[in-house]
Amino acid sequence: MKNEILFISDLHLDRYKPDISLHFLNFIKTRASTARVLYILGDLFETWSGDDDPAIEFSEIFNALQKLAKSIEIYFLHGNRDFLVGEQLTKKLGITIIKSPHIINLGTHKVALLHGDELCTDDTDYQQFRKMVREKEWQHDFLAKPLSERLQITAQLRQQSKSEMGEKTTAIMDVNPLAVLQTFNQLNVDTLIHGHTHRPGIHSLEENRQRIVLGDWNPEPSYLSWLDEKLKLNDPRV
Repeated sequence: MKNEILFISDLHLDRYKPDISLHFLNFIKTRASTARVLYILGDLFETWSGDDDPAIEFSEIFNALQKLAKSIEIYFLHGNRDFLVGEQLTKKLGITIIKSPHIINLGTHKVALLHGDELCTDDTDYQQFRKMVREKEWQHDFLAKPLSERLQITAQLRQQSKSEMGEKTTAIMDVNPLAVLQTFNQLNVDTLIHGHTHRPGIHSLEENRQRIVLGDWNPEPSYLSWLDEKLKLNDPRV
């Protein structure tokens, strides 16, 4: 299956969720090893505070990715949890960082790859936060802090985010239909592939357009495959 292209997102690897790490290790050694390309569309990690974090809890995964990258192409696109992943880590792993939106061709389809959080425009508080933390100056200042301080700040922000999510409606945290339409028109594509919302599915839209949402990996793996001119979403919830 060396012509197969795989897409995953939202694994949220976390030292407190070893089952997901085991699922990913198995995926790397089996499913991904027979593919030609693997796209990771953000939120590979639950949090990431900088490439100087040794992250020893992920050492086995890093070793497996390094080995995999010697036989297939691996691309990484930042999510809302791991936007601080940098070239120090990706070069070590043999992975290439791509920017959102990233345009590719799959057969006759022109496809845009993105994490998906940029489509959730109804969540104005989050969009303001996203704009701030994606600025180079903010990231430079944050990464200049000691790792111990960054880890503490990241943990606090994660806890704050969990509290705020409990107060927001599901509609606010989902994609905005107008933002989706504008993205299709601006990029002149017929397919969007993204994650972020944890609501896996394939949505058929007007003008032969489709929006494919990747699932998170809790409790089971979720991935999209392109093979034999067909896209197939492999998710137990779909």
